[in-house]
Amino acid sequence: MIDQRIQNSKQILSVLAAKISTTLSGVERQKYFAKLLTRQPEDVQYKLTQAIECLLLSMESMNASDMDFGGTGCNGQVWFRINAHKKPILEFGSFSVNEMDLLLLNLLTPMQREEFWENGYLQFSYQIMSMGGGPLRFRATIYLEMDYIALSLRRIGSEVRPFKTLGLNKNIAKLMSMEYQRHGIILITGISGSGKSSTLDTIVDANNRHSQGHIVIIADPLEYIHVSQKCVVRQREVGRDVRSFKEGVDNALRQDPDIIVIGEVRNPKTVSAALEAADTGHKVFATLHTSSAVESIDRILGEVTPIEQSRVRDRLATLLTCVISQKLIPTEDGSLVLAKEILAMNPAVCSAIRNNNIEDIYQIIHQSQSEGMLTLEQDLARLCKKKVISKSTAMNYANNRRRLEELFEFGGKANGYPISLP
Repeated sequence: MIDQRIQNSKQILSVLAAKISTTLSGVERQKYFAKLLTRQPEDVQYKLTQAIECLLLSMESMNASDMDFGGTGCNGQVWFRINAHKKPILEFGSFSVNEMDLLLLNLLTPMQREEFWENGYLQFSYQIMSMGGGPLRFRATIYLEMDYIALSLRRIGSEVRPFKTLGLNKNIAKLMSMEYQRHGIILITGISGSGKSSTLDTIVDANNRHSQGHIVIIADPLEYIHVSQKCVVRQREVGRDVRSFKEGVDNALRQDPDIIVIGEVRNPKTVSAALEAADTGHKVFATLHTSSAVESIDRILGEVTPIEQSRVRDRLATLLTCVISQKLIPTEDGSLVLAKEILAMNPAVCSAIRNNNIEDIYQIIHQSQSEGMLTLEQDLARLCKKKVISKSTAMNYANNRRRLEELFEFGGKANGYPISLP
């Protein structure tokens, strides 16, 4: 049975959608819809907002991590990702593309609509009250698909998971703490949906609870909202509080920070800003969309011109502290488990970066478990050994299938040296 809030919205939407001229298309059509919405009484706009919020509350009750809605690709359905699988939720009924456009435009402020029409996409955060009475936050992206409006939305956890659940070696755990090391760059990397932001929030939370200092977070958009405890935590959203990541980092350098958190390194300017912040004695955390530690270093070097690469390699060899590359892997019981690759700087890694022998770093990680390093394949083998995931799943998520096959085949030995599976 369709929720009454959605039923109410469908009655309104069918009336409004019928008013659209078939000669209008693209942004012109959307602007007509926006004018139509602004002429509606507040209670009508509120009922439309309630329909979207009903979907968001359903995400919480169904433990869905993501929602897709709008455009032509959704076939008029609301899609949820539940335990890594995305599927349409038929109980919400179906919507026409005009109805979906109206619902999504009603979600945006006039200023957000203008930004969306100018750029063709919009990233923003959204918050409602959960069924339990606390705040429920979402990260949303609205974009165009064949001239219609589409939404991809991710639910942000209401609680930060405990630091110990990251399962980091004690040597690596120390590197995360401002008390142990007050400068350098730490990268948290992974593909979209790999839990990078959650890991970063866990690390920030641990420093906030146990260290005294000033943490500046620059994000696009802001996800989990940290409450200052032992640290003053400043949170600035790109597009609302600051124009770009680089500007946010440059500003932060004049705000007496101890830790600077960069939500995502996207371009050469942000790379340069992160290096400068670490070079001036600050501890910098940042995320990258890469699937391995080696790829992360390649990506940073690839963001600068060939003439600058030698200088950036030297700075990176000096400033980089640690890289954690992670994936969320489906388990045998249908949930998700974190698998990670960990690179920590030592003389061998520094030398490989300076001499542009990046391809040697995987082997260094492979042989350095005593220092807390770990390849993704070693972690996948560990999870298989504990029967958390299947061998076929491990192979499917491995970056280096040959190395994982060797771990399985030789039962703890590969290439003549012992491999422990923690």
